[in-house]
Amino acid sequence: MELPVLINTLRAALETDTVHLTREQLEDIHPADYASAIVEFPINDLWTLLSVLPRAEQAKVFGYLPAEVQVELSIRISRRRLSPIIRQMSSDERADLFNRLSEEQRETLLPALALAEREDLLHLSSHEEGTAGAIMTSDYAMLAAEITVAQAMDVLRREAPDKETIYSAYVVDHDRHLIGVVSLRDLILAPVTMRIDELMNHVPIFASVDTLQEEVAALISKYDLLALPIINKNNQMVGIVTYDDAMDVVAEEATEDFHKTATIGKLEISVKDAGILLLYRKRVFWLVILVFGNIFSGAGIAFYESTISEHIALLFFLPLLIGSSGNAGAQSGTLMVRALATGEIKLRDWGALLGKECLVAGLLGFTMAAAVVGLGWWRGGYDIAMVVSITMMLVVLAGSLIGLSLPFLLSKFKLDPATASGPLITSIADVAGVVLYFSIATWYLGL
Repeated sequence: MELPVLINTLRAALETDTVHLTREQLEDIHPADYASAIVEFPINDLWTLLSVLPRAEQAKVFGYLPAEVQVELSIRISRRRLSPIIRQMSSDERADLFNRLSEEQRETLLPALALAEREDLLHLSSHEEGTAGAIMTSDYAMLAAEITVAQAMDVLRREAPDKETIYSAYVVDHDRHLIGVVSLRDLILAPVTMRIDELMNHVPIFASVDTLQEEVAALISKYDLLALPIINKNNQMVGIVTYDDAMDVVAEEATEDFHKTATIGKLEISVKDAGILLLYRKRVFWLVILVFGNIFSGAGIAFYESTISEHIALLFFLPLLIGSSGNAGAQSGTLMVRALATGEIKLRDWGALLGKECLVAGLLGFTMAAAVVGLGWWRGGYDIAMVVSITMMLVVLAGSLIGLSLPFLLSKFKLDPATASGPLITSIADVAGVVLYFSIATWYLGL
C-alpha cells in the first residue's frame, strides 16, 4: 500500500474510532511503512495508532520512528506503557534512545528494566559517540568450539528469537575471547557430526570498541560482512555491528559531509523538523566569515580601478572568469574530499596528484579559453580577447590547484577536509581570479 493511501486509511480510522479493526486489516504492512505513516499525525494520535499493536510490533515500529519522535513519546507516555516497548527493542536501539534522554528520564526508565537489561543498557550507552561501541548490539549468537554441528543448530534454533542475526555465529572460549566465526550456510551444509572448531574460520575480521564507526562501515563493506564482531581492550567479544547499522553510519556520514561542503553545521534532526533559529545558527557563521573573505575581491577591483576605467569592457568578463575559477576549484575539491574520505588517497599522494591536476587543469583551461576568445574579440577587440583567454587558462589552473590542495592542507592540520569544499574554495578562488585577471590586463594592455 502506498504511503498516502495508508495515511488516509489511518486518518479515517481515527475519525470513526475503528483503529483496532483497521490495523488488523493492515497486518501485512511493514513496520517501517507503518512508522512513516503514523509520524505524520499529532503525537497523541501517533500514540493511539502505536498502542493498538501487539507489544513486539510496537517495539519494531517504535525503532523506525525518528529520534526526536522517540524522545517526545518517551516524555509523554507513562513508564508503565513505555517499559514494555523498551524491553522489546533491540539492545543497540535501546541504548541510542537512552543516550537521548535527560538524566531525570533515565532515572525513571532504569527501574522498569530487568537487572540484565539494565546492566547491558548502561554498558552500551557508556561508549563514546561515533565509535563501534556506540553502534554495536549485544544480541549476537555464540557457540563453543567443541560442540558438533547438530548441537550448534539446536543452540541457534533456541536463541534465534532473541538475536539480531544468526547468519553468522561467533565462536568464543571460556573467557569470551573471539577464536572463530561460522556462517549458518556452512552449518547447514556440513555433516552433523563435524565439530565447530573444524568448520569455523579461525581468522575472523573484527574491530575494537574504540574503532571509529566509519572505519567499521568500511570493514563491513570491504569484506562483504553481514555483521562485524567487536572486542574490548581485553580481547573479549562484547557485541556486533550489523550491516544495516553500517548503512545507517554511511548515510549519516554522507549527510554530514554534504552539510560541511556547504559550510553548514551538523544537523541532528531533519531539515523538515528543524526550527528557524536552529537553521539560522547552523548557517550564519560561515556566511558572515565568507562575506569578509569576499571583501578581498572588492579590494582587488578597487586597486585596479584605473585599468577598469581605461577598458570598461573588462567588467563584462569578470563574472565569467571568477565563476570559472570557482567551478574548477569546486570540482577538484569534491574529488579530493571524497577520495580522502574513502581512503582512496593519502596525504603522501599530494605531490603526484598535483602534477596530474596541472595537466588536467591546463587542458581544461585551454579548452575554456578557446570557447571564450571569440566573445572577447567581439566585445573588446584583439587585446581584450587575449587578456580574457590568458586569464581563463590561469584562473582555471589556479582554482583547480586551490581545490586540490585545500583538503590536503586541512587534513594535515587534523581538520575535516569536507569543510574545504563549496563556498570556501569558491571564495578563495574568486579572490585569486580577480587578482589574476586585472594583473594580466594591466600587464598586457601596458597600463
